[in-house]
Amino acid sequence: MRHLFPGLLAIALGLAGMAPAQDAAMVSLQTADDSRGWDAVGKLMLGERGFCTGALIEPQLVLTAAHCLYDKTTGVQIRPEEIQFFAGWRNGRAAAYRGVARAVTHPDYRFSGMDKLGRVTADLALLELSQPIRLPSLIPFETGATPIEGDSVGVVSYAQDRSEAPSIQEFCEVLAGRRETLILSCNVDFGSSGAPVFSITDGIARVVSVISAKAEVEGRKVALAVPLAAPLAVLRATLDASKRPANPGSGTVSVLSGGQGTGAKFIKP
Repeated sequence: MRHLFPGLLAIALGLAGMAPAQDAAMVSLQTADDSRGWDAVGKLMLGERGFCTGALIEPQLVLTAAHCLYDKTTGVQIRPEEIQFFAGWRNGRAAAYRGVARAVTHPDYRFSGMDKLGRVTADLALLELSQPIRLPSLIPFETGATPIEGDSVGVVSYAQDRSEAPSIQEFCEVLAGRRETLILSCNVDFGSSGAPVFSITDGIARVVSVISAKAEVEGRKVALAVPLAAPLAVLRATLDASKRPANPGSGTVSVLSGGQGTGAKFIKP
């Protein structure tokens, strides 16, 4: 067992000896037709420090991973004005460009330069955009219930070797999970952090989790993801508290609730 923290050891042990899942291949969404329905997934530009993936879940709210918002060298949280969301970024153009007005991480999240995987369980962040995105072709994703072991999920993400267009893996598997963490067979890499994990019900994709890290179990590459249900509820409560006039000097923290939308449809493999 390698690259897994003790809290995941119990559920990861059950993966040893399992046959690899017959996952779908990763497909690049290079054209407007390819990307139709997926433009609410975007590239988060983090100043000079790199990028992550994010997903629009309300016209003015983007969901991503908390560790994306920290400078890995200094451990300092990146200022909202240094972050940009490029919705549907593809080959040098985006469907919509927005700055970030406010950013908040889950209150239980603690960043360290080592980025220990023990922090995966609270690795969620919400970004309030400077202006809402209201385009008929760009509909925020709904959120859904946590998938269970054996369920099929999909991922749309950017990564270091495919940063100019999103890629979709329409089918991968929940290998193991609990309320705080999921282990997935999905193909992820650096830059995929914050990518939405979709569950499919009646052909409609809903965000159920967020990619936090890649890892290995007995030499097998896996993805670690944060289920949304409980953490998103905590973030909603944090939003209510943040609206009260307190600590006026901070001016950088705001949280919005999950959104509505018709969602996007997966093509059957």
